[in-house]
Amino acid sequence: MAACFSGVLSDSVYAGNTAVFSKSEITEPLKKRINGLSYKADCTVPYEDLRYLTVTYVDFTGQDRTGEIICNKAIADDLLDIFRNLYNARYEIDKIRLVDEYGADDDLSCLDDNTSCFNFRTVEGSKNLSKHALGLAIDINPFYNPYVTYPNGKIRITPPGSEIYADRNADFPHKIDKKDLAYKEFTAHGFTWGGNWKSLKDYQHFQKAK
Repeated sequence: MAACFSGVLSDSVYAGNTAVFSKSEITEPLKKRINGLSYKADCTVPYEDLRYLTVTYVDFTGQDRTGEIICNKAIADDLLDIFRNLYNARYEIDKIRLVDEYGADDDLSCLDDNTSCFNFRTVEGSKNLSKHALGLAIDINPFYNPYVTYPNGKIRITPPGSEIYADRNADFPHKIDKKDLAYKEFTAHGFTWGGNWKSLKDYQHFQKAK
């Protein structure tokens, strides 16, 4: 997996007696962390529309950790509820870090199997803003749930190295399908899943309209 950029809180080992699921507005120190990275100079989303979440989760070794998410305020409570339910079920997530720790490079973040939400960017190969740009989409365990497209009629699977996981008939850990708890939680909260799309498949991706 790719090396990641240093962060402040991300993936700290959780040693408390009660799991943490918190929400706050974007503070000045946080603005300094994301300015020029996920929050680019041309970002059209006001800080007031974003929320910073801390969530406790279970990593692939079964250890409790606390990660960070920036999302749109419209889905903040949904995400807190979903991640609380996933944690209580001991659902495993590799890591949850701000994409800024990867220089806001979505490819590096996915290659490192990082779960993330807000990143002001366009859809790959398009000039249209991604739902991630609005903080209304999140990618879960993306290395095991790749992005499959068909440019010029040829299959393309990203991140590189995840090709084996594009076979959704295969049985392997951390696969999101309609039997998976993450799928059930997100769709129950009104999110749509990229694995249901017809022209391409984005098995890691859940998004919600405002």
